[in-house]
Amino acid sequence: MWADNPTFRMVLGICSALAVTNKLTNTLAMCIAVIFVTTASSVTVSLLRRAIPRRVRMAVYTLIIATYVVFVDQYLKAFYPAISEAMGPYVGLIITNCIIMGRAETYASSNPPGRAFLDALGVGLGYAMSLIIVAFVRELLGFGTLFDHRVLGSWWEPWVIMVMAPGAFIVLGLYIWLLRGFQMRK
Repeated sequence: MWADNPTFRMVLGICSALAVTNKLTNTLAMCIAVIFVTTASSVTVSLLRRAIPRRVRMAVYTLIIATYVVFVDQYLKAFYPAISEAMGPYVGLIITNCIIMGRAETYASSNPPGRAFLDALGVGLGYAMSLIIVAFVRELLGFGTLFDHRVLGSWWEPWVIMVMAPGAFIVLGLYIWLLRGFQMRK
């Protein structure tokens, strides 16, 4: 989760980190979706690793990942339509998340299902930790709320830039800079 964090160590999966982190509710939904898709696709790839021909493995991995993403998308539309609408196309873009394909190719394709599950779970939790930290700062400064509940008083003047794309770049850049600086001191 920490040493090989996909967001601040490998700078992977930052499209969703930039897109959905303006509200903690949306961020939490994205984190759960990515953790589910990463673990389910890694276990599936691991179970099928001896049956998948090497030349078509990437196409098969994409098909497996897309299946789980469609499941998540339909689930959100059926049970959480407001969150589904707020997240927009970014649920579908989980298919292109480099973290998921990377775990399928580098770990799940050559390890048993139990190990593949734990590896994917650790990477997914590391990704979630990064997104929640970024979303916490952006929602607090941008709206004065956390999970849509006002925590800063009426005196707080919202920093509108924090809920826009530049705010995401600023917070994510500071997050990566601080954590890398902290690790270099060790």
